[in-house]
Order: sequence, then structure tokens, then C-alpha cells
Amino acid sequence: MLSAFVTAFRTSDLRRKILFTLGLVALYRAGAALPSPGVDYRAVQECIDLVSGGESAGIYQLINLFSGGALLQLSVFAIGIMPYITASIIVQLLTVVIPRFEELRKEGQAGQTKMTQYTRYLSIALAVLQATGLVALAARGQLLQGCQQDILADTSIFGMVIIVLVMTAGAALVMWFGEQITERGVGNGMSLLIFAGIAARIPTEGKNILDSRGNIVFALVCVAAFAIIVAVIFVEQGQRRIPVQYAKRVVGRKMYGGSSTYLPLKVNQAGVIPVIFASSLLYLPNLIAQLTGSNTAEDPSWWQEIIQKYLVNPSNPVYIAIYFGLIVFFTYFYVAITFNPEERADEMKKFGGFIPGYRPGKPTADHLTYVLSRITLPGSIYLGLVAVLPNVFLDMGSSSGGVQNLPFGGTAVLIMVSVGLDTVKQIESQLMNRNYEGFLK
Repeated sequence: MLSAFVTAFRTSDLRRKILFTLGLVALYRAGAALPSPGVDYRAVQECIDLVSGGESAGIYQLINLFSGGALLQLSVFAIGIMPYITASIIVQLLTVVIPRFEELRKEGQAGQTKMTQYTRYLSIALAVLQATGLVALAARGQLLQGCQQDILADTSIFGMVIIVLVMTAGAALVMWFGEQITERGVGNGMSLLIFAGIAARIPTEGKNILDSRGNIVFALVCVAAFAIIVAVIFVEQGQRRIPVQYAKRVVGRKMYGGSSTYLPLKVNQAGVIPVIFASSLLYLPNLIAQLTGSNTAEDPSWWQEIIQKYLVNPSNPVYIAIYFGLIVFFTYFYVAITFNPEERADEMKKFGGFIPGYRPGKPTADHLTYVLSRITLPGSIYLGLVAVLPNVFLDMGSSSGGVQNLPFGGTAVLIMVSVGLDTVKQIESQLMNRNYEGFLK
């Protein structure tokens, strides 16, 4: 692998792409540490240190994880990449509901460009909403509960509007970074920015565990993280290969087809999307309670007590059970939306392909549905276990459930390994393509 990276840097165009990607990632991390105007950065850091690991931090663990800690710091890139991810998921789901979106998806590059524009517009709208909610929570002292300091220097309407506009512009810039990396760099830009945000927290969080819990606990966390990485790599590489045979066709004086290939169905067909859905749905009730002003520690309502007890603390068994169930449900839901066996069967039939032992058309679609349902079950269980096992076995005794919101948690490891494998594969494919061309010359 190291020799492959050396070869990649020796290739001029590939080296330029890698350096371009690293440059944008460095700019993204610099913006994540740049405080927004009107925010008392020193007070924010003191509050984060005071409530570190508390329930208030656990509420926003997913978004704060994706932003590399920029969310709770109220930096320029506090909103990060989450609006674009949410907008992409919504637009993708709407293709099943809105016929116009389905038509655009089938139009090829022109339709994809139009869908990308819709995604950008929706991303900006979501960024405005998320920035407004974040600034409102900070102004009311509910972003970092337990901290008595004022983290906003100016709580007037004009001052908060400026912060919202800056955060929205930061989210738009992050979206542009991701698109530029995808087009002119190496790998998927959005995924690499998430990867950078998670990886940036590893040294700090590792040192915190070492200082607060000692060498033995730190060693156990490292061993558990290594075991999770090995398991994730093993499952992420697993796939069911369905053989596909293409019949011979004579077009003019040439004969086409007659080849054998396979249709790969990954065990984890849904990726990390179900985890994102489940985490977002779990922290949504408490976020709504905070924005409506009903989240008061002095006199909480009965439903607020239920939320705080079962939907905020990741170490609670009820939270773990609900989280696991939501991941399994969303895995089936997302796979059913993104993979259409009827379309795959029609495509194979159109190009003269068939699965040996099954007739083209509906029998092929039924077979694909059967196989997909069989491999989705272990895939959903795998996602659920990777996400909840750190809560069960790696709880450090804190009230928020230990390391679930740390880079050593299952969700973070799952994202990092998936993005790392995909990026390495893209670099390898470009190297093989260039070597193959050089061999022909």
C-alpha cells in the first residue's frame, strides 16, 4: 500500500489531485477553528470543558462529530456538511414520491445537474434553519447546559442575524469544498470532509481518556477500536455476487456479448445512512423541547422527563434498544428505496443479460428481491451492533454514555473505515488505469 502511495505521488496529475484535496481539507479544518463574529471563544471553550461528556453534549453528538467539534464551538463552519447530507437524502427519497424527480433521474447528466441544483437550494434553506436554531439555543443558554457564562457577546436581533448569515455562508462554502474535491480531487468530497472532522478529534479525545481514565482503560479502548475496525473492514468488503450471462448478438458483421459477469450486492448496501437517520430522529425530540422553551431543569414536564431519561442518555437500555431498532428499520427502508430489482431486471433484459436458472423479467426481479432481503438482515444487524456496542461495553461511567460521541465510537469508526476504503480504491483504480495506458503505449 505504501508503495502504491509513493507511485501515486510520482504521477504528476494524480499528485496534483491529492495535493488539491489535502489543501481544501486543511482550509476546512482552519474554518472549523475560526470563531463566528459575536461569539466569546474563550467562554465557549470554558463551557465545553465544564460540560464535556455531559448530556447536553450527547444530544448533538452526531452533528458535532461530523463537524469535528466545530458545532459546540460556534465556529464559522459550525453547521458543517450536515445540511448538504440531509438535503441529498431528502432529494433522493423524493425521487420515489415526486414523478418529476424520477424523470430527472432518468435523463442522465442533464437531469443530474438539475437535481444537484435542487439539492444546493435545499441545503442553503436547511443551513439557515439549523444556524437559527443553534444561535437561539446559545442565546438562551441551552446549547451547553450547566454553563452560566454568556457565550454570545451580542444577543440583539441584528447580532444574531449576523452570526446566522456567517454560519450559513460557511455551510455553503463547505458544500463548495466538497463538490470541488469530488470533481477535481480524489475521493468523495463530502465523505472526506466528514472523515477529516472525525480524525481531527482523535488525538485530543485519546489524550482525554488517557489522562482521566488511566493507561488500562485507554488500552482497552484502543483494543476495542481495533476490533471494530477489523470487523467493519471484513463486512464492508463482503458482497454477494450474482452471476449474469449475456447472450451473443450479431450486429452487422460483428458479434457482441457472450460474456459472463456478476452483479455485486454488498452486505451493507445502505452504508451509514441508517445510522444518520436513527441518530437524527433520536435527538430531534429534545431539540424541539429546547426550542419551544419547555426544557427547564427546575420544573420539567412528564414528557420532558421521559425524553431526558430515555432519549438523551445513550447508556440507557431503552435508548440502546430504540437506537438499534431504528437502524434496522431504516436499513430496510433505504435499501428498498435505492435498489429497485425491477429496474435491474429490465436493464439486464434490455442488453440481453440473464441470471442462469431464471427467466428474464419478473422471475429475475423476484430472485434479486429474495437475495437482497436475505443479505439486508445481517447488514442491518451489523450496523446496529457497530453503533450500539460502544454504549454497552465502552461506557466510561459518565452520564452520557461514554464514548459514543467520541471518534472511537462505532459510528465514527464505521464512517472512517468506509471513507478510507473508498478513497484508497479510487486512487488504486486511477493508478491501474494509468499503468494500463502506459503498457499499451
